[in-house]
Order: sequence, then structure tokens, then C-alpha cells
Amino acid sequence: MAGSLVQEGLRIDDERRGGPLIVTEDVELLDDLLRLCAAAGAVPEVHQGPLGRRGGWEQAPMVLVGDDAALRCRGAARRRGVMLVGRDQDDPGVWRRAVEIGAEYVLRLPDSEAWLVDQIANAAEGVGRPALTVGVMGGRGGSGASTLACALAVTAARSGRRTMLIDGDPLGGGIDVLLGGEGNDGMRWPDFARSKGRVGSGALEESLPALHGLRVLSWGRDDEVVIPPQAMQAVLAAARRLGGVVVVDLPRRVDASVAEALAQLDLGLLVVPGELRAVAAAKRVASAAGMVLEDLRVVARGPYAAGLDEQWVAHALGLPLVGDLPRETGLSASQDGGRPPGSDPRGPLARFCTAFWDLADAPGSGGGLVAGRSGGGVS
Repeated sequence: MAGSLVQEGLRIDDERRGGPLIVTEDVELLDDLLRLCAAAGAVPEVHQGPLGRRGGWEQAPMVLVGDDAALRCRGAARRRGVMLVGRDQDDPGVWRRAVEIGAEYVLRLPDSEAWLVDQIANAAEGVGRPALTVGVMGGRGGSGASTLACALAVTAARSGRRTMLIDGDPLGGGIDVLLGGEGNDGMRWPDFARSKGRVGSGALEESLPALHGLRVLSWGRDDEVVIPPQAMQAVLAAARRLGGVVVVDLPRRVDASVAEALAQLDLGLLVVPGELRAVAAAKRVASAAGMVLEDLRVVARGPYAAGLDEQWVAHALGLPLVGDLPRETGLSASQDGGRPPGSDPRGPLARFCTAFWDLADAPGSGGGLVAGRSGGGVS
């Protein structure tokens, strides 16, 4: 496993590219910056005295220049990721010094501390484009939301996408069971229940069970069913920083932890059976989720009651339609044999999910589906 797992409300530190270069002789400012690097899990290089060619200026993922050191950094090569840091909120010359050293940001402490911790950690981890994050909820109990979430993750992984499946429903029985991996070694939600602050992305990925080409965060087999909102926020943020695809299986109720998950989604899918009672129940779920999630869409599922179809279901809910979720015969038998939903690439469920990902990757800002440019269903 990369790095170490330190149980202190579970802070996870992973292998990193290296921390920032700090250029300052201000002892108090240096103490502050070292503290912020420690909070980000990064080990910095500290440079004092004249800035020479061996100072790591060009190699470091980012450079933090103290106000006191701006003068001697004037001749350094121009590069991205240079930040001028100080404490004087009313210094009129700070912007001139920033221009002289090519700084991208001017930061005043302590106001910018939280933002700077995130930037240090991102630079040390080499963060790129965040993962496309899709949440799946059921309009009523037994709607098939977990089955769809599992199939989406399995098909994404089979296509070569870096994929993580997160079980956000503590009463769902554990999504690792659907994948046939309930006995596999790896960390579960109870291990993260006391997580605070930032969770290392690489160590998170390496700590989780690997099943069918993806990583899975599911529930343990004990009685702990409560995940604090800060733990949900920290874990999901770490998963998103890995890039690729994150699929989150969510419960119908929206509590504080679920609200944290909804806030990080790019897109939510509401699975709704084609029944009047199911549509009525789904309206309540959609109303609660819609208070946090901007983009919520319908995946309708037959068989449909007389006079109903997928278009009617979406219209009744006032939400965009992704498509009609196909039925797949023999799905239960496949799961009993250790084959999760979506594992048959020629099956209707896998073809539905593959079409979904293809549409999500379509040209456009953020992908054709996520940007709201889908031309209709994917079925």
C-alpha cells in the first residue's frame, strides 16, 4: 500500500511528487508555511539566502515566496505556480512585487490559509482534471438504483476508465456484495468514520478492495451505520481528485452526509419504476435532492402501468430523461455466480451503461450529457 495510514480521525498520507519550495528568511512566516504544508501532507524544500540555480525553483510543483524574499527572486525564471505570501493586509507595494517575480497569486495570512492548504496538497499530488462524479438514487425502495450504480462502475472500468464505486447507503447491505467481493481485504466505511481534513487520494485508492477493475468503498459488517458529513466530504473529495469516474450509490433520504455527497456530484440519476406510487414517492426524493444537486435526471424502469411510459414518468417529475433502464434476464443467477451487474458486455444493461458513458464523454463543455446537451435517452 502506498504511504501510511495514520488513525487520528484517519488522516491518510500517500506517496507524493514532493512539496513546495519555500523561499523566505522570515522565521514566523516560515513557521506558518511549514504548518500549512504539514496540514496538506506535503514535505517542502526550504531555501534561504541568495536564490541560485540549484534552489529547485523550476522543479518544485509550486513556489511560496515570502514578502521578504521577493527582491532576490526577481531574476528567477518565469514559471507557473509562484505565490507571494505575507501577512500585511495593507501593503501598497505587494502587487508591484508580485508582477516583478511573475507570481500568479498574492496571499495574505491567515485569511488564505484554508485555500493555500488545498493548493499545496493538489500540487503535491499532481492533481489534474477531477473525476466525472455520478450519483444514483432510487425513487422508491427496490427500484434498482444499486444495480444501476454497480453496472455503471463495471462498464466504466471495462472501458479503461479509472473507476471508483462508493456505497453511500448504510442500510443497503453493502454494494461489495453485488460485486461478489464482501470477503476481500481492504478498508470499509467504518475505517473512515472519524476522517477529518484532507484524505490522500493515492492512499485512499490503494486501501480499498479492487474488484472487476475498479476500487470499491462499501460498508463493514458491524453495527456502525453513521458517517459524519466531514468524513463523506473528505473521502469524496479525495476520490474526485484521482480523476476518471466516481459512481456513488445513494439512499433515498437526504441527511447531512448525503447532502455532502450530492454537493460533489456532476450528475444525479433517479431510478423510477413505471408505477404511479413510485412516481409519487420519487417526487419527494427529487424535491429533497434538488435542494442540493443542480442536475438531477430520470432513469425510468419498466414494466409500466397502463398508459405510462418513460416519457410520461420524466414529464410527471419535471426532470430530464436519460432513458429507459432495460430488463436483463438471468441477472440474479449471474450475481449468485459472482458476476456483477453489467459484467456481460453484450447484455442490455451493459449496453445501456456504455451508451451513457459515451454520451457523457461527447464533445462539449464537461461532456455532452453533463453539459445538458444530450439529445434524448440513451436506450
